[in-house]
Formats: sequence, C-alpha cells, structure tokens
Amino acid sequence: MSFVNAVKVPSYDQELVYAAVCRHFEALGVARDLSPDTRVLLKPNLLYGKKPEAGVTTNPAILKAVIRWLTERGFSNIVVAESSGGLFNAEYMRGVYSASGLRVPGIQEYLNRDFTYRSVPTREGFTVRSFNLITPVTGAGYIINLPKLKTHAMTTVSAGVKNLFGTIPGLQKPDMHRRYPNTRDFVRMLCELCETVRPNVTLLDAVDSMEGNGPGGGTVRHTGLTLTSRDVYALDVAAVRFMGLEPGEMPHLMAAREMGLWPERVELSGDEIAPCSPAFRLPDAVKSTGFDDAVPRFLRKPAELVMDRLLRSYPHVDRSKCVGCGRCAESCPQKIIRVENKKAGMPRRGCISCFCCQEMCPVHAISVKRGLRGL
Repeated sequence: MSFVNAVKVPSYDQELVYAAVCRHFEALGVARDLSPDTRVLLKPNLLYGKKPEAGVTTNPAILKAVIRWLTERGFSNIVVAESSGGLFNAEYMRGVYSASGLRVPGIQEYLNRDFTYRSVPTREGFTVRSFNLITPVTGAGYIINLPKLKTHAMTTVSAGVKNLFGTIPGLQKPDMHRRYPNTRDFVRMLCELCETVRPNVTLLDAVDSMEGNGPGGGTVRHTGLTLTSRDVYALDVAAVRFMGLEPGEMPHLMAAREMGLWPERVELSGDEIAPCSPAFRLPDAVKSTGFDDAVPRFLRKPAELVMDRLLRSYPHVDRSKCVGCGRCAESCPQKIIRVENKKAGMPRRGCISCFCCQEMCPVHAISVKRGLRGL
C-alpha cells in the first residue's frame, strides 16, 4: 500500500502554501530523513520561462515554502535545479529563472549554477543502459520532486514521473525523443529514468493546473490542491483520478504496471478530495476520434483502434501567429523544421509526432491536425 497526502490550498498566498507544506512533510516524516549536512535538491517544473500565472511552471510560492520549511529546521544545504526545454547553460537558465519568478529573495540564493552533467548507469535489465543527468541531481543526498499538474500532448498527463525528464540536460531531451519516438517506448524510458533518479518525496503543485493543450499551451484551471507522497507512481495515480481521468489509460502508468511499479493500493490521507467535474480537457493530440455519439459503446474502443491505425496526429503551424523565433526547430528531434522568412515550416515526412514543437512554442502558434498515415 502506498500513501498519498492531500491538502487543499485555495490560493498561492505564501502563508497558506507554507501551512500546506508543513502538513505534508509532517505527515510523511520528512524531517527524520535529513541531517544538517544533507544536500537537498529541489526539482521544479520549468518547461520554459513563463510568468507563474500562466500555469506552465511550478509556482514560486511552492519553492519558497519548501525552502522555508527546510531552513527553519536547520537544513540549509539546498539547490534548486532543473534543465528546461532549450539550452542548459548559465545565460539561458538565468532567463528562465527570471521569467518564472524565481529570482526573488528566499529562492534566488539557492538556484543552481552548475551546468555540467554526468553519465549514470541504470539498473540491469533496463532498455536504457545509462542516462546523462545534470550534475546537481547526481550529487544530491535527498531529492524533493516539485512537479506542476498539467495535461501533455504526448503522455496525456504531466505530473511526478514526467517532471523528472527535466533532469536530462538541455537539448539532449530531443535526442531522447528521437531514440524513443513512439509513446510506448518513450514512457517506459521515463519510468526507467524515474527509477534511476529515485526522488525521495514528490510534492505536486495543483493549486492552479493546466488542461487542454498542455504542457505549455493549455488553459489554466484553478484546482486548489497539493499532493505529496514518497511513491511517485502512487501520487500520479491519485493525481490522474483527481483530474477525472482513468489511471489505467495513462501511458506512463501502463508502463509502470508492466514493470511492476504500479502500487497495489493507494491510500489517501489529509483533506478529502473528489474527482474534478467536468474532467480535465485533454490535448488535441490525444483526444478520442469522436465516436462517442455515432457508435454504440461496446464498439467505440475497436473503432478508435482502427482509426488510429489509419490516421495520425501531426503538428500544424498557424503562420499568422508564428513569429519565427525558432524554438520549434531547436526542439525538433528529427531536425526537419525550417524557419524561412520568419515563419516555421513543418513537413509531415519524418515527423514522429512527439509534439515537442507545440510544447515549446511561446506564442501557441502550433496546433494538432489529423491526417492519413504516410501522407
């Protein structure tokens, strides 16, 4: 049985968030894990530089509250580290920190300044033999994973497990998409990465969440909740249920089940929570093929499987919105996107439908279209 603690938080008021962190960490007994010299890594979600109210990144109030909790108890050996989409160097990350509201007292003094990485071997029997991980992760004695609850165009949901993809340095992330182009292989890789990083505690920011075309272009939805657990898979199960979705339909949780990582039972404690109604809107890339009304219920799943074999989702750029920044081309694993005359061109040939381009577009100029496979 795995334990997930829930605390409702109506807003990002700093004292309310701090009170929630105190309840969470007391429930998990986190203070007993630490000594004054323990090097604690805080791993937020910083997809790219975006204002906190956009719902793309872990809110600064969460980080500030966790740091306050640690320092008030004598644990000051702290680093906040993340490799967002794009480059992993001091100049680029400085911009991400600033845009995301982290260059403020109580956080900025703990921001990572080491932009190297190391190769870490994985467990025997894993598909991935080793991962390149940012050095602050490899040197940490205790990892607190601080994801943001969002939908995701490739993995459907981004929570505890998906957040750890940010431990892979910079533009090596598109290479992982290239190596594992289909969702099934990609999410297994994520689970193997999770087992390699092995966060000690995961605390989910779901005060404001994102639905629709997440993780960067969706709609903010106020959900007023934080979740925490020592078991990142259990936390994701609880988070998916809270979203009004079915955990057994989430690709990364299906992979976790196949690997024997799915918790047999998830017990919720703390505040009582109910599934969101209506359920979270899904990204266009993973929505059903629209048989809900046209086909009897018992035929819907077979019909969707047939259509999925015939049709495929592709990214499509709205040239009227495109500003030619090149972030889509930079993030494309296949390197097929070209920016000409300040507009991005996205051919279908060679596209692996990872939607990294949509994820990283700062002006939301990329949508999803469905077309016949191979055309």
